Amino acid sequence: MSEKKAINSSDLLMIANQIMQDHDSFIEGMRATSVEEKEGVLVFKGNYFLDDNGLPTSNTTTVFNLFKLLAHQLSPEFTLQD
Repeated sequence: MSEKKAINSSDLLMIANQIMQDHDSFIEGMRATSVEEKEGVLVFKGNYFLDDNGLPTSNTTTVFNLFKLLAHQLSPEFTLQD
């Protein structure tokens, strides 16, 4: 198994947001605004497009799935250094 590259959260968010923008499911306004690492898994957070009552909208699942994709794609490659 190859060793993970240490990266700061700002640089990782730039990479993550570019991946999301290039994805076919990208929705305007979708953006990862924070990332943390839990037991070796990168967890991305941002706007989930909830309605005024805080309930999921039709876009919420898309955002969740793209954040999940980022975790699967980037966790094996990177570890947070900050």
